[in-house]
Amino acid sequence: MDRLIAEFDRALRASVGVTNAARPCPGDKVAETELSEEERRHAAALMRVNHVGEVCAQALYQGQALTARDERARSELEKAAREEEDHLAWSADRIRELGGRTSLLNPFWYAGAFTIGAVAGALGDRWNLAFLAETERQVEEHLARHLNALPAQDRRTHAVVAAMRSDEAKHRMTAQRLGAAEMPAPARLAMRLAAKVMTTVAYRV
Repeated sequence: MDRLIAEFDRALRASVGVTNAARPCPGDKVAETELSEEERRHAAALMRVNHVGEVCAQALYQGQALTARDERARSELEKAAREEEDHLAWSADRIRELGGRTSLLNPFWYAGAFTIGAVAGALGDRWNLAFLAETERQVEEHLARHLNALPAQDRRTHAVVAAMRSDEAKHRMTAQRLGAAEMPAPARLAMRLAAKVMTTVAYRV
């Protein structure tokens, strides 16, 4: 019961954007630069997409940890989830600085991702870790595209996204080190299609 209450609390905080980072935001050391209104809207929308990705990451990790069988895998998933909480707070703060808002569909994103994570965990630890590794690989690629899509002079947002990408790479390598299986090509494609839908909708809503 205590664990269920804790999971509900985490889901609520992730969905409404009430999270505190354990690490300083990388953008705090970078001065704000002058952006046009269009550039601010675009950067805020990209960060809203990234924030939704972090909401989904929280849900995925918690769902996977809930059903993971190996204690070491569960521990690593929970550690990754804590680091993703930093990303959640960093991206939410940057959205507010840019004058934007987080996605109105965050509860929906969280519920869907938690279900997927729980199913992945129930398939066994090798496939659980395979799902984690492939998710992080695709997130790395997604963040790399955002680094190119952001206004070049918006160094503050660039610093946040670059730090998030570095953490995702670390999580992927951890999953591989723990024995992640290789995801079948159809599963990788399905994940990419689902991510495409999420990013397209989150950019606007």
